[in-house]
Formats: sequence, structure tokens, C-alpha cells
Amino acid sequence: MEDWAKGHGLEPYRGRQIRHWMFKRLVSSFEKMTDLPKGLRKTLEQEVLINTLDILGTEVSRDGTKKYLFQTGDTHRIETVLIPERDHYTLCVSSQAGCAMNCRFCLTGRQGLKRDLKASEIIDQVIQVKRELDEPERMTNIVFMGMGEPLANYREVTRAIETLTEEDGMNFSHRKVTLSTCGIIRKIGELGLDVKVNLAVSLNAADEETRNFLMPVNRWNPLKELVEACRNFPLPNRRMITFEYVLVDGVNSGERDARNLARLLSGIRAKINLIPLNPYPGLDLSPPPMDRILRFREILVNRHYTALIRKSKGEDISAACGQLSGKADRDQAA
Repeated sequence: MEDWAKGHGLEPYRGRQIRHWMFKRLVSSFEKMTDLPKGLRKTLEQEVLINTLDILGTEVSRDGTKKYLFQTGDTHRIETVLIPERDHYTLCVSSQAGCAMNCRFCLTGRQGLKRDLKASEIIDQVIQVKRELDEPERMTNIVFMGMGEPLANYREVTRAIETLTEEDGMNFSHRKVTLSTCGIIRKIGELGLDVKVNLAVSLNAADEETRNFLMPVNRWNPLKELVEACRNFPLPNRRMITFEYVLVDGVNSGERDARNLARLLSGIRAKINLIPLNPYPGLDLSPPPMDRILRFREILVNRHYTALIRKSKGEDISAACGQLSGKADRDQAA
């Protein structure tokens, strides 16, 4: 923004003013930037987009989860999910339109990759949802767990994280921003050096064969090397890597799987989120019964892991983990 201002013969502080209006005041038009000269506001209106996405519709779940359907300027559709917690909101943002990873349990991957999102389109999801909240300060957490593989769009995602966490950007605490990856090994090492962010890894299996079945990415990012990259990830004191484990009946949810998982993660400061599979029409997999889920968790807890069973929110509006598709063919409340 400062470079833009200087390029137009203006003092750099004008760029900082514009950033403040956009990221702190969340204004929806340049006309509302009242401490800018009228001529500058007119130039901005002519040359700059204040929003890069259009909201096509929203859906609200019985549990209060709200899903936004956005459309990019070139008509690709993405979904963003606002999750109400006890004392704050978490926003689940998308980093790509579609996804190329094709995980067997994930609806997003079935449509393939349309394109990467720009950093501006990632940030705009946050701005537009926050703008709608009665108490925008309650949105404190950002998770890159929406559509797409964040590390496959590395440059734009890290640029977005920088703006989200910079003091003169959106000023989110880096302790409250989490990036979830299916395991792009070479980028995990770079991530820990380039930005401060919590790391979550979608693991879903404790052996190569099962992970190959569930996640094709494992064929060129093998489990053994992925876990080693996690061991080497620079963790601040008292932080842990979150390992996400989608439980699939008859595939990865047995007692032996739990014991193998405990051995695999030995020596890593790890928290394990157990996620019963969220089914969708056409999926030939199902979640295990609750007694097996509880037994799986018990084995991990007995081996001194923090293991949580994550209750999916927004399942009735297809907003739960693995259900995002960017489709507009469901009933929506505008």
C-alpha cells in the first residue's frame, strides 16, 4: 500500500491510512475513508478493488455454524465456515478453489483443482465475514482447513498469514492461526522458517499402505519422511503439532492402528484430534461405532497423548470437515 501511494506521488503514510481503514475498520467502500482527500478516494474507486469476492449466499446450521459461499471475479466458488466456540469464533478459510489432493474421504477433492487463491482472496474471506459480525472482536482464531491444500499454494498463503498477523494488518495472534496440511514435506520445513503459525497435519493412518489408500499424496510424500519433517519442525515452547486423524470404519480405526499411531508419533510434542468420518452422498466409507472410537482414544491416552474426539459442527449444512464443495445447489438463506 505504501508503494502504491508513492507510485501516485503521495506520502507513504497515505498507504498506511488505507491499510488501517481496510484491515482495522473493515470499511466496504473507499468513500468511507474520511481522512483521505476526496480526489484520492476517487482514484481508489477507479483503480482498486476493496473486495475481491462476492457473497452468493449463506447457510446456518442448527448448532450455529455459518457457511458462506463466495464467488471469485472469474466465477470460481469457494466456501468459508464460521464456527462458534464457547467464548470466541473460529473462521475456517479456503486457500484454493477445489483441491488436487483427492483424499478418498474428502468431497472437495472430487472436483479437482480449479486454481490457487490469491492472498487478497484469502484475506477477503476474513474481512467480509468479520464485517458481518455484531461483535467482530470475537473472531480470534483462523484455521486454514477449508477448500484446498495450503502448502500447494505456498507463496499466497504465507503472504496472507503475514497480513493476518502483522500489527498494521489484521493483527491476529500467530498463536491463534493454524495451517492444516495433508503433508507436502518440502514445504513443511520452509513454513517453520518463513512464518509463525500453528501446524496441523492430516495424518489419518499409521502405515504407508493404509495412508496410500486414503491419501494419494502419500505416494510422493511418504509417511516415514513426513513424520521426520514434523520432528524437525521448529516448535516454540509449550506448542504442539496437531495430528488430525479421520476415523474410518474397517480401514484405520482398530486397536492395532491406535498402537501403531502411538509408536509412530513417539518423541513428537503432539496433540491428536480424532475426527469420526463425516459422510456425504456417494461416499463408500463410514465412521466407526462410538465404542470403537472411545477405545481408540483410550489407547492413545494410556500412552500419554492428548487425544480429543472432535465433534463436527455444521454437518447438517455440509460444513463439516471434508464436506466443502463450493456448490450452490443446496437451499441457502441469502
